[in-house]
Amino acid sequence: MTHLPLGPLMIDIAGTELTNLDRQQLCHPLVGGIILFSRNYADPEQLSALTAAIHALRTPALLIAVDHEGGRVQRFRDGFTRLPAMATLGKLWDENPEAALAAARQVGYVLAAELRARGVDYSFTPVLDLDYGPSRVIGNRAFHRQPAVVIALAAALGEGLHQAGMGSCGKHFPGHGYVIPDSHVELPVDDRAFEAMQEDIEPYRQLALDGVMAAHVIYSCIDCNTAVFSNKWISYLRNDINFNGVVFTDDLSMAGAGVVGNMLNRVETAYSAGCDMLLVCNAPDVVGDVLENWKPEVDVLRGKRVEALIPQSAAKNWQALQADNNYLSAQQTIAKLMA
Repeated sequence: MTHLPLGPLMIDIAGTELTNLDRQQLCHPLVGGIILFSRNYADPEQLSALTAAIHALRTPALLIAVDHEGGRVQRFRDGFTRLPAMATLGKLWDENPEAALAAARQVGYVLAAELRARGVDYSFTPVLDLDYGPSRVIGNRAFHRQPAVVIALAAALGEGLHQAGMGSCGKHFPGHGYVIPDSHVELPVDDRAFEAMQEDIEPYRQLALDGVMAAHVIYSCIDCNTAVFSNKWISYLRNDINFNGVVFTDDLSMAGAGVVGNMLNRVETAYSAGCDMLLVCNAPDVVGDVLENWKPEVDVLRGKRVEALIPQSAAKNWQALQADNNYLSAQQTIAKLMA
């Protein structure tokens, strides 16, 4: 086992078990985490074996993360509870706010408890983007159009996450809901005045978040760079909103990240802008290049922030979870939401 502080890169792997190259890259000093995708999942037992192998590589252990929001963004399905899209909770709020808050807590608990039982530390959730309607990438991933409703439901979901020992991650700062293009394949530009964006920013002001993921969107009122690459936006998050947790980039291989050039430029610019953890996903050919050629002055304190996301409490194992009345009750609520 290698003793290394956590570095600023979060990378991925191709398969359902570690190769020698995977082990080599995951033990590199610049790496601090791994993000898993559907291609890394065969069944719950395989996932448990994979996460155990990853955690055994280093001390402190690498942060294992996943996009597991519910709805169409849920990487592990067979053997996991199917979770509703967050808009389902927003619709329930319009009918019965109290029931929606209770359901959001239960969704958060099931989401986090199941992942943790299989060795996954962290999910990039909740989505805090407002549902303006026409966005090609957000849609029903958003809770609601009204900031107050988003804040209330996201806070309840966060309570459920914390109950199972998992932190929260608000995304996509400062707000991806207004722009129509999908930043996976295009570079969106939000040309609203700064004052018009305050509704989008309000959830980040009000919620106690453990992590925030910045957006690949240009907000021309503040900067000509996307939020991920903007020291102005990251400084605003730190100094005006007083956020003290981990700032993640969205995936730096997305088309929206191309505004600053190749991957070396992307990681350098994002780290210089103030992002703590830089996601390089679905680009295996460039990971080796970055690990070999990027020579940053690594801020150990930023690595300590990431370390704080690794759960401190022991997870309930899968068998214990099946006997947990809170979990079983939450599953029943989710089944009704999905019906």
